[in-house]
This record gives sequence, structure tokens and C-alpha cells, in this order.
Amino acid sequence: MAKRVLPGLLLSLALALPAAADPMLKGFDYDWPVQQAKIRSQDQDLTMAYLDVRPAKANGQVVALLHGKNFCAGSWEGAIKALTAAGYRVIAPDQIGFCKSAKPERYQYGLHTLAANTKSLLDQLGVTRPIVVGHSMGGMLAARYALQYPDAVERLVLVNPIGLEDWRALGVPNATVDQLFAGELKQDAAKIRAYQKATYYAGTWKPEYDRWVEMLASMYQGEGGRTVAWHQALTSDMVFNQPVVHELQNLKVSTTLFVGEKDNTAIGKDRAPEALKATLGDYKRLGPEAAAKIPGAQLITYPDLGHTPQVQDPERFHRDLLGALAAR
Repeated sequence: MAKRVLPGLLLSLALALPAAADPMLKGFDYDWPVQQAKIRSQDQDLTMAYLDVRPAKANGQVVALLHGKNFCAGSWEGAIKALTAAGYRVIAPDQIGFCKSAKPERYQYGLHTLAANTKSLLDQLGVTRPIVVGHSMGGMLAARYALQYPDAVERLVLVNPIGLEDWRALGVPNATVDQLFAGELKQDAAKIRAYQKATYYAGTWKPEYDRWVEMLASMYQGEGGRTVAWHQALTSDMVFNQPVVHELQNLKVSTTLFVGEKDNTAIGKDRAPEALKATLGDYKRLGPEAAAKIPGAQLITYPDLGHTPQVQDPERFHRDLLGALAAR
């Protein structure tokens, strides 16, 4: 009688295969054709991967979806399907340094730079005033984009954005890029899965979540994994040192904030003193505090969901997202 192989073991075995290991995610397909744009940034020509998905019946509006640090353009697949079905054209880039986009040997990361790269892409596509939706680090980036280009944003949607508290100012010790790099080199599927279960899905797990573990973990495999780990370290440094919380009151666009209240994301939490650690990443508190700072913001909360409500309960989230966009 054949022995049953557990799904988690299958995932671990799959990630160990050289064919699945690629820092440019060549072995991981998105649900739509990936296109490449040329952008000029920091005195070099770079390629920026993106999805441009058009609806069968257009409503004339464009949504730009900005992914989080441990996510990619393809991670938005549920939202892309829901938005295009409702008539929205959707553009979802992979930011420079992530997923299927260029990972240059030298690059100084800043949210303002990623915002400029995104603006360059949208300009090339003739998109002048999109609805900008950002999740996690992408929420930080979306806020920076709206602050940087207030006349080029129709609406702003932030989904469990990080940067709603200033970790360094609160007392979390900084870390050098070398220290962050050493930590990134230790990443594997098991660690990624454990972190996502505790933070993204409020301690729950479904088999469909394994796909996103595979996507992320595959980039760390093989020789190219050092390149991915280096860029992940650089962007961790960026996120830690560039919180947006101090500027939320300066947003001038209509904003909706979605918050899964069981989220506990806080970059650098593992370095914090125990007493401080217990207070960080409290989205049940951070969500209302952030909404109060943003002029006229709408707050939609999910008491039972974690960091990724769009994945954990897609039907509920997409219904609420489309409702918020319709109620202009």
C-alpha cells in the first residue's frame, strides 16, 4: 500500500528542485501574460515587469495594484479577476528588485524612488489618474505615491499598510544591511509558512496559501537566492526607516483603509525589547488611529482577519472593495 505524502512535504520537495529555483520567478506563472517596460532609474536602464489586464466591458477607470514586500503582481490574482469583471482595467507591476523585475547590482531603495518608477510605467501606458491600491509595503508605497503625485491619483486604497507606526522612534533597534542580509539568507519554505500563518492568516491555514509560500521561497533557492536575499535586505532597511505615519494628515485624495485587525506585522519586532514587542503591530489600534489622521478617510475593518484579508476572505474583501470604489 502506497504511503500518503503530506501536502507540506510535497511543497518542501518542490521548492528543493533546481527547476523551481529562479530569482526572476521564471518557473512561477502568473494568470496573465507578463509584459516588460523599460525605465531609467539611478543612471541605468532597467526592466519593470507588469500585468495589464483589460475588462470585457470597460467602465473607463484604471486601478494600479501595488504589491507588498513578500508578494508579487501575481499575488493580486483574485482582485484582478474581481476588478476586471466589474469593468476596471488593472495594471499590477512588480517593483524593481522584486519578483520578475530587474534586480540591479547597485540600487538605493526609497519609497519615493519606487513611486517614481511606478509613475514612469503608468506614464508609458498613458494612465494619468488611476485608482491606486496598495497592500502591506505596497500600502506604504501607495501612500507615498499619493503624497508625491496628488494630482495623478483618482482614489487611494490602503490594505493593511505597514509604516503606520515609527518602529525606530518607538525604540526598536536598527539593523545594518549586512545583518538583515544574514537573516534573509536563512529563509526557507518552512520559515516563510510559519510567519505567514501567524501574521497573514491569524493562525489559520488553507491549502491554497501554499502557492504563495512556493512563489516566495522559490526565489531564495540556488545561487540566485543571494541576489534575492540582498534586495530583500535593502528593502527591509527602506521600510524600517521610511514610515509614512507622520505624513498621513497630508494626503489630499479620497482614501479607504482596509484593516484585518488580527494583523501583528511590525518590521524589526524580533529585535525589540520584550515589553515593547508586545505593543507593536496592533492593527486593531493602528487602523482607527491612521484613519483619524487621513482627512475624510473611510475605515473598513475585519476583526477576524489578519494581514492579507484579500487572500484570507477574498469574497468578502472584494465585495467591500468594489462597494467602496462604487460609492465615490
